[in-house]
Amino acid sequence: MLFSPASFLQIALSLLFSGAVGSAASVRRATTCNGYSELCDRSYGNISFVGAHDSYAVGTNNLAANQDYNITQQLTDGVRLLQMQAHNDSGVIQLCHTSCLLYNGGTLEAYLTTVKAWMDTNTNDVVTLLIVNSDDLVAAEYGTVFASVGLDKLSYAPTTSPMTTTQWPTLGDLIDNGTRLITFLDNGADLTSVPYLIDEFTNVWETPFDVTDPAFDCSVNRTKGDNTTQMYLINHFLDTIVLGSPVPDISAANVTNGVSGTGSLGAQVDTCVSDYGRAPNYLLVDFYEYGNGSVFQVAASINGVTYAPTTPIAQPISTSSSTSSTTSKDNSGSSFISGSHGIASLLIALSVLLGAWSVL
Repeated sequence: MLFSPASFLQIALSLLFSGAVGSAASVRRATTCNGYSELCDRSYGNISFVGAHDSYAVGTNNLAANQDYNITQQLTDGVRLLQMQAHNDSGVIQLCHTSCLLYNGGTLEAYLTTVKAWMDTNTNDVVTLLIVNSDDLVAAEYGTVFASVGLDKLSYAPTTSPMTTTQWPTLGDLIDNGTRLITFLDNGADLTSVPYLIDEFTNVWETPFDVTDPAFDCSVNRTKGDNTTQMYLINHFLDTIVLGSPVPDISAANVTNGVSGTGSLGAQVDTCVSDYGRAPNYLLVDFYEYGNGSVFQVAASINGVTYAPTTPIAQPISTSSSTSSTTSKDNSGSSFISGSHGIASLLIALSVLLGAWSVL
């Protein structure tokens, strides 16, 4: 078969164009991932993230609160794991602290709308959600809410589960593919129904919670898989006992969130590395801003990068301050456990009698 010069030119141009397209497709678009260029080519399973325990439970003078600032501020300051408790309150998924009578942080839909808004303006960040499915809702009920706010389109859906630490994609791939949200359910996940809601305990194990001894250990507390190949989360928030029930020990938060020293986050990380030969993937803390960024410094050290925020993070809110609205505090939650600690203690005692209270 003979080809005319025009045919040869057409073929050459076609090959050149297809090669250019293939080359462009293989080039990494994300150059900064979660604030650092060094993390773009690193597997999600080989990175440590700071997490906010009960991220929705915001307030001061409130024994049911675990954070001072709302999730927008948490994310802006560097938190990349948001943990929450979900409850079925008259057919609506609400974020409540054990019971919606004790603390109601609003609907899951409103919460996820806020997450979506932040992610839409921060397109080079990967965010993780950890949902405690307190009332054993089916995955499809969560899927409906995710779809209603558009987060289903931003969610990563693994092709298989469970996955080992080395099987997770890189941050750069997650960002380039537009799948920057990773969501775990502690129970009830069903990938055939909602492929982006991932079972926590077959992929992640956890250390003990409700800890009142500042000598945090790294024992395996909850898992449904092989802890030698799973990612893992340390529950690094210190509680104190009030009328027989654990509540956040905010008076020790600067020490608990510290880089080093007895009871510090850095010390527990060192213990875990000694025990397992690798650092935890998630550092779950209360009142993350105590320590003036120390929790982020610990994570940066694990990740081999330098913590150097371009703007200062939020500062602790005095426990004696008013709960009036500010631009950074989230006052959408309602709680009976507020005001003086004496009244709070009585209400906690009532909740204990009802069998309702738990920090998780």
